[in-house]
Amino acid sequence: MAENKILSPFSAFPFLPTAMGSWRPCSHSEQAETGSPSCRLWTSGSLKFTSVEVLFEKADRISSTAGLVLFPEASFSWGVFCVVWSLTMPLWDILKTIALGQMLSLCICGTAITSQYLAEKYRVNTPMLQSFINYCLLFLVYTLMLAFQSGSDNLLEILRRKWWKYTLLGLADVEANYLIVRAYQYTTLTSVQLLDCFGIPVLMALSWFILRARYKVIHFIAVFVCLLGVGTMVGADILAGREDNSGSDVLIGDILVLLGASLYAVSNVCEEYIVKKLSRQEFLGMVGLFGTIISGIQLLIVEYKDIARIQWDWKIALLFVAFALCMFCLYSFMPLVIKVTSATSVNLGILTADLYSLFFGLFLFEYKFSGLYILSFTVIMVGFILYCSTPTRTVEPPESSVPPVTSIGIDNLGLKLEESGLPETHSAVL
Repeated sequence: MAENKILSPFSAFPFLPTAMGSWRPCSHSEQAETGSPSCRLWTSGSLKFTSVEVLFEKADRISSTAGLVLFPEASFSWGVFCVVWSLTMPLWDILKTIALGQMLSLCICGTAITSQYLAEKYRVNTPMLQSFINYCLLFLVYTLMLAFQSGSDNLLEILRRKWWKYTLLGLADVEANYLIVRAYQYTTLTSVQLLDCFGIPVLMALSWFILRARYKVIHFIAVFVCLLGVGTMVGADILAGREDNSGSDVLIGDILVLLGASLYAVSNVCEEYIVKKLSRQEFLGMVGLFGTIISGIQLLIVEYKDIARIQWDWKIALLFVAFALCMFCLYSFMPLVIKVTSATSVNLGILTADLYSLFFGLFLFEYKFSGLYILSFTVIMVGFILYCSTPTRTVEPPESSVPPVTSIGIDNLGLKLEESGLPETHSAVL
């Protein structure tokens, strides 16, 4: 086989933008991944390309994880294909991340629409009952699933070792849902929409200390852009006349929103840790178990009179079922999305949920349309794309002997791992 060309990819392919970079020998794990003990790695910022002596039939596997493979001159055209494919894949991953985030937004929109219908059309305000039904569904599906597991994944074994941790997690999740909904009785829609975003910087701070995530300046700019979009949405609400409720005690309502947003952040960070380190079934099963117990007790304390006043008919029952299904889908799918992205990127993506509710409200509740809604949606999506398209870093604890690993490409590295079908330890290095 002819000797490989050891070149900078940007000098080998002049149609690509010029960038500074350097070559270095591959590490042992990178050599194992490429299958070549003599491979070299060219790096420039977040871009990484390898030059190795490989067989033609291994090109798909190598290019999907290592970036560009510079083949012998006879295979040079295939090398060009590898460059284009490698550079376009991050965009495709970002599009899939956007789609997953908007799917979660639509689930949240469904819960908002059904709750508003119950409140405005039927005078039913029972947020704890609605949450209780969702936790019961999680219990029936995921907690029972854990009960039939064997070994350390068994329900009893998990409870024996970590029952108090999941009690606190269930309490945080239940109260986060309850406090945000209850805040609407005291403060204004504007306050809830704005202060609810407080959970994002709290989430980033918790991720920094607990998950050891490391952000770049562009991530903070992206978050600022997303919050600017939320501010645009609130302005559109005011201009459209939706801000007609001054609240009974704005200060109490604002405090409830801040507490609820902070508890959401705690719950999301714990969720990211559990689904990435342990399993999605364990998280949902434990939340279903302790959420059912805690929400059931709280339901009997704070909402028994409201439940007794409900004039049940098939329409009200159907709205309760629709809310429960939307919430169940949200809880079931969010761990999947968090596993391949992060809790922060998911929370940025679901900022559009209020806008979807507004768009449906144009037809269902006769809201007034404002062009600022479209502008707000665009600004939020731009910030979300900025966040996802920029590399993040996860460092090892100081006491660990494992060297720090830098994640590559975009925030949703898990999507690339799933597609390539390769072990995470190898791909993370490349």
